[in-house]
Amino acid sequence: MNVKSAVLGGGLTGITLARLLHEKGDDVTVLEQSEMIGGLCRSQTEAGFTFDVGGSHIIFSRDTEVLSFMLSVLSENADRRKRNTKILYAGRYVKYPFENGLSELPAEDRFFCINEFVKNLIAIEKGEIPPPTNFAEWITYTFGRGIAECYMVPYNEKIWNYPVERMSHHWVEGRIPRPPVEDIIRSAIGIETEGYVHQAVFSYPVTGGIEAVVRGIAEPVLPSIRTGFSVASIREEDGGFAVSDGRETVHVDRLISTIPLQNLLPCLSDVPADVQAACDALRYNSLCSVFIGLAGEVPDISWLYVPDEETGLFNRISFPSNYSTKVAPKDHSSILAEITYNDGDAVSQMTDADVIEHTVRSLVSAKIIPSRDRVVYTGIARHKFAYVVYDTEYLKNIEIVRGFCRERGIDLVGRFSRFEYINMDGCIRSAIDFVRADE
Repeated sequence: MNVKSAVLGGGLTGITLARLLHEKGDDVTVLEQSEMIGGLCRSQTEAGFTFDVGGSHIIFSRDTEVLSFMLSVLSENADRRKRNTKILYAGRYVKYPFENGLSELPAEDRFFCINEFVKNLIAIEKGEIPPPTNFAEWITYTFGRGIAECYMVPYNEKIWNYPVERMSHHWVEGRIPRPPVEDIIRSAIGIETEGYVHQAVFSYPVTGGIEAVVRGIAEPVLPSIRTGFSVASIREEDGGFAVSDGRETVHVDRLISTIPLQNLLPCLSDVPADVQAACDALRYNSLCSVFIGLAGEVPDISWLYVPDEETGLFNRISFPSNYSTKVAPKDHSSILAEITYNDGDAVSQMTDADVIEHTVRSLVSAKIIPSRDRVVYTGIARHKFAYVVYDTEYLKNIEIVRGFCRERGIDLVGRFSRFEYINMDGCIRSAIDFVRADE
């Protein structure tokens, strides 16, 4: 088989690349190891319940071009919802983001948060606090010690499964904005304020889960997608590449990888020791998604952040049946719990049944599920590669690996190929920018 361009990986980035290249008239094929496309954006339907297997996804973006693209491929298959997101804090539901819900905190915690925010702001203006050198310092520098200790540090250590003082802070500018002081004061005295307004209204497929977006993008290029092709070797030949799964070889002029670097490098020969060491040092989290179908209703919440360890292993609880009326049977509802973990830790050694049991028991204890008797369906999915973790050595290590791939003539696009923490809109933007730069 001979093609002009091969895209490794049939997730959101790979499928978007294939479509955009196809629209340019490129001869392109997608090589996907799974029998299904979608990657972290796959969805499954069982017993009438539809869940997103790679954790909860919604459709929003500050990038109007990307947002328009996602909604256009869904056409009429899209519902709009107003965000109602909470944080489970000290047994109460606090408005998200945390700094916009200070009036809902216990009085002492509310004072601690606003007092430390103001003290910190004054100290920064007087030049008494040096610029941050890691993520932990950045959190305190931006929000003050109160918000940091009450919410930001425990939540981030739970989701990243890594000490925040050993994480880089280069990635947070623009992603986590510093709240205006007037909003902090308004929030503390109970005047309604909104944060992250670009998420205030979001969309979601009526049917099919988030995979409906990938399916819509893939429609024009379905004949060019090869599933069940697990890349085993990549070798350079005649200015191009020979890509093999051990049974068949695809000869391509150009190779674009969207698969994890940890899966790409073993397919290449003569990888220098320093490059392999840099790749091995790149940190990531795995994800366990627990699916729960219920008889009756769930709280009128979009998703719920859970910073404390005592409530449960999960860091976020989503309610898919609040996104669409068609993802659960009539008179039923659904919950998706997300747990991050790493090889060798306690969660990685738990059986699927144990993880499900822990999640159901914890949700009942937290009164998110009124009674175990309401549970009519459970399921689980695990993904090895879910979150990129920016440790303090990240910038050095990623440049070594990217430099090696550039020398080999392999283009890297997307979340785990570029090894960047980007959302759905960022994945699509990376594909658009790559194709435009190629014109």
